[in-house]
Amino acid sequence: MLNSKELLVHTKNLSILFVEDHDDLRENTREILKTFFNQVDSAKNGEEAIKKYKEFYAKESKYYDIILSDIQMPKLNGVELVETIYGINPKQIVIIISAYDDTKYLLPLINLGIEQFIKKPIDYQDLLKVLLRASKKVGTKDTQNSTQNNQTIIKLNGSATFNKETNILQVNGSMVTLTKYEIIFLQLLSDNVGKIYSNKDITDYYNSINESLDIINVRKLVSKLRKKLPENCIESIYGIGYRIVPHSEK
Repeated sequence: MLNSKELLVHTKNLSILFVEDHDDLRENTREILKTFFNQVDSAKNGEEAIKKYKEFYAKESKYYDIILSDIQMPKLNGVELVETIYGINPKQIVIIISAYDDTKYLLPLINLGIEQFIKKPIDYQDLLKVLLRASKKVGTKDTQNSTQNNQTIIKLNGSATFNKETNILQVNGSMVTLTKYEIIFLQLLSDNVGKIYSNKDITDYYNSINESLDIINVRKLVSKLRKKLPENCIESIYGIGYRIVPHSEK
């Protein structure tokens, strides 16, 4: 049997969103989760979950540490919910609760990269074991992110730099004025230098922080931003998206 104190060590500072359409199961499980997690929110369907996911980010400037969700739900099922969440935050840790007749959904969810399945009816010892593994992974991820975030000044092409903390862009030693949307764009791409962000990744990110940006205006934004930067700072990958070219590739 899992020692609850061991779980609490890893979960006491974490947040979790629990998505379940069955009222009694949602409330009972939520009460158990509140024993271990710093913040526990719940949603009764996938659509409400997406709304709460975006609201949490807008309020806390971070995403939930863990999502725990049923598959069979009204409005958005578990697969659709996970697809939407990964469109906003590809690194989100997701645990899925599945009944025995949900097998047709399992392969799509595995291909999406979810953390683990828990079978219904829920064995709460199994649930706590899965949450322990997931919370340990959150801790590892936070350590890695802390190391990466120590690099606050991103070197761009030539003598250009972008400071992720102050949002200051410097080119040839002079500060360049950026619009709000240009700052958000550079923040997103500089979080993972070299990663390709699709138009959908970009528009979803803006929507997640309650800013409106469609695909046409993404292109306009990139075009205007490039005029402020040295050549080859932002690379367009045809038909896929954009990235900041790693300094080692220049």
